[in-house]
Amino acid sequence: MLKRLRVRNLAIVEESEADFGGGLTVVTGETGAGKSVFMGALALALGARADATDVRDGAKEARVEAEFALAPGDESTAAAAAVLEEQGLPPCEDGSLLVRRVISAAGGSRVWVNDASATVQTLKALGGKLVGVHGPNDHLALADESHQRELLDAYGATPTEPYARAWGVLEGLRAERDALSAGDDMDEECDRLRHSVSEIDAAGLAEEDETDLPARHAAAAHAAEFVEDARLATEALGGDEGSAANAFAAVRGAFARMAKYHPTAEEWARTLDALAVETQELSRTVDDAASRADADPGAFAALDDRLSLVMRLKRKYRCATVGELLALRDKRAARLADLEGRDAKIAELDARIAAAEGEVAKTGGALSAARKKAGDKLARHVTKELHGLGFLQAGFSVALEAREADASGLDRVVWFFEPNPGESARPLAAIASSGEIARVMLAVQAVLAEHASLPVMVFDEIDSNVGGETGRAVGLKLRAVARHRQVVAITHLPQTAAHGARHFVVSKTVSGGRTRSAIREVSGEARAAEIARMLGGAGDVVRRHAEELLAEAAR
Repeated sequence: MLKRLRVRNLAIVEESEADFGGGLTVVTGETGAGKSVFMGALALALGARADATDVRDGAKEARVEAEFALAPGDESTAAAAAVLEEQGLPPCEDGSLLVRRVISAAGGSRVWVNDASATVQTLKALGGKLVGVHGPNDHLALADESHQRELLDAYGATPTEPYARAWGVLEGLRAERDALSAGDDMDEECDRLRHSVSEIDAAGLAEEDETDLPARHAAAAHAAEFVEDARLATEALGGDEGSAANAFAAVRGAFARMAKYHPTAEEWARTLDALAVETQELSRTVDDAASRADADPGAFAALDDRLSLVMRLKRKYRCATVGELLALRDKRAARLADLEGRDAKIAELDARIAAAEGEVAKTGGALSAARKKAGDKLARHVTKELHGLGFLQAGFSVALEAREADASGLDRVVWFFEPNPGESARPLAAIASSGEIARVMLAVQAVLAEHASLPVMVFDEIDSNVGGETGRAVGLKLRAVARHRQVVAITHLPQTAAHGARHFVVSKTVSGGRTRSAIREVSGEARAAEIARMLGGAGDVVRRHAEELLAEAAR
């Protein structure tokens, strides 16, 4: 439940605090006293949009703090704990959840949850697990058929997942078929793919075109120079007439003469002989390489054309390597095969679509049956609540009207209201009386409250446009809802306010040229005085009437 709400420097509230309890808490006050500011403060604590203009004039920032007491083992407590764990926030100690929001006058806001920095989205997620807020304009949403369907599904816990899955499969297949049936665009794409695959195939590309071709091209470009230099080298190295051979012979003679007096010269001579053999081998290797060097201009032209072809294809298809070109070719060939086989693919998709449509019809039928069952139950319970709200012979019904399948199901869900016997039932959207729609909304919310997991429900002037005995009935109904969870009701009706287990009054004062609004709890004489004010008068008669209302509500 909501345990405490603190507000500082928000609009006309300088600083105020309210400690709430269980059951039904009513909040009253004159028009313009600032009740909407406290509702806005709670909304900010639940993740509502913040505005710098909300900060009190002259203050640097506004602060809102809400403390919730979470019941152990409760479904909403587990849901809130899951949000905290998902966001990496501290868990609730002793079941206490503390939310703080600071709005800067310069713009922007900051959020803390359990004294750890958090986001507004986290506040929204937590608020959605803990608090339900219903205002005087909720009838606008209640009149919306999609909202009626969502409430019915939530009330009846209808199994919407099987249908949603079946519909998703059908939509996916239809989208795939539409993509394959694009007509001329597909033909043009096939032509483009076919040309690129054919062009790359005609080039006969291989990985060697990336590694060997540039080196072969460079060698062919300088083949004549290579052959000439090789000739000069072999002439110097090879044969008996070579300069290297003459040098070896002269040195060999010197070593032979030296060996007569220095025996180590024989070792030098053997090393020289080995070098001479290696030199001859080197000469033959260079000569062989020269003989194989292709200095034919025609061979170079062929290599040049090949290299130019590879480079052109890389530029055209924006590929850095031959490997990327080959991968692109395979990808386009696969796409081309898919497109060229699209007639067969379309036929296959048509068969799968037919099967998916059958599954949509099957799961949709089951969903409609579940909605029909839930609708009948909701109608009985809401009708009973309406009787308790003064519509003694009114009727409420939920109709399911078949229509073409869409994401929500096979039928249209419409709620009907029959205010009096003999009058035709009308859709809620056609109800003109604000008093009627307010009571229908309260009856619906009273039924839904018994099935909701939210521990806190806030009703903001839900009893607008009703009065007298109906106001008393509204108060009784709110108190009945409060048996299941904490209820906070902002009201102008004394008949409603008298039924609160706790009563807070919002008032404003003017001091030093500044307006200040504050909230305080009243009881005893002070509460009787507030009820008398709400009755619209002063004096002993009005005071006795107020006391009678409180006494009757207490019974």
